[in-house]
Amino acid sequence: MKKYLNQLRREIRNRRYSYQTEKAYTGWIKRYLLYLHKNRISGDRQEKITSFLNYLTQKRHVSASTQNQALCSIVFFYDHVLLKPVGHLHNLEYASKGQKIPVVLSEDEVKSVLSNLTGVKCLIVSLLYGAGLRISECLRLRILDIDFGYHQLEVRNSKGNRDRVTILPEKLIYPIKEHIQKVERLHQTDLAKGFGQTLLPDALAVKYPNASHELKWQYLFPSRKIGKDPRTGFRHRYHQSPQSVNRSIKKAVRKTGIQKKVSAHTFRHSFATHLLKNGYDIRTVQELLGHKNVKTTMVYTHVLNRGGHGVKSPLDQ
Repeated sequence: MKKYLNQLRREIRNRRYSYQTEKAYTGWIKRYLLYLHKNRISGDRQEKITSFLNYLTQKRHVSASTQNQALCSIVFFYDHVLLKPVGHLHNLEYASKGQKIPVVLSEDEVKSVLSNLTGVKCLIVSLLYGAGLRISECLRLRILDIDFGYHQLEVRNSKGNRDRVTILPEKLIYPIKEHIQKVERLHQTDLAKGFGQTLLPDALAVKYPNASHELKWQYLFPSRKIGKDPRTGFRHRYHQSPQSVNRSIKKAVRKTGIQKKVSAHTFRHSFATHLLKNGYDIRTVQELLGHKNVKTTMVYTHVLNRGGHGVKSPLDQ
């Protein structure tokens, strides 16, 4: 098993997939191989894969997205490690996938949550809401991605390995400039201690050998501690963790008394819904969110329909 997992990691890294994808894929392949060994599943690869995926839905009752992640992991493993394309899977039972309406906060609820956040966490959540960012996109921002002149943010290597540009709220320009000054002081301290380098995307470290020391390549929201990169062992200051941001959000929501399931992604949903509510066209919102298909953005129109597709209850007449 170890040989297969090492080959899998090598193929993933050759394709420059994220570390989160690497962890997810290796985790699923480990479970898949253990399942085959434990249950002594025989037959061709289609039967083995189908047996495992049906087990996930019938016995483990996983969601459609979880089953699909497992399928993608296994297909990648057979295609690029074993070099045996999967082909069509007969008798596969797909987990049911219902359409869920996203949780959205009102403008007053957003203000209430932000008022219960302080410091860097407040700035991060303000960017999630003000620019419609995913938590990973926000935390991966580098200082050079902030364009104060055009009031915009460059979001690089987003979902689907696509880049896009979104808005930088005017209210956040001064707080971000002030925050960058603090990051610069921290960076100078790291350089004095023999650190201060950061990992550069793709092959930029080879093309620009001194760029990793420059301030502009540092993360906008650096972590408090210098840590070791799990892939290379390189010691550097990574960005803050999504878990710490979500913990702060939960504490803030608890203080407000809001009875909704709120996470970092809720602020992205709220950004899109409030833009549509304010009259911006759906294509503009689609581009700002980075959705490949406008149908994905259409879900926010359902949120605006205020219960029962905008129908007024006879009790309110």
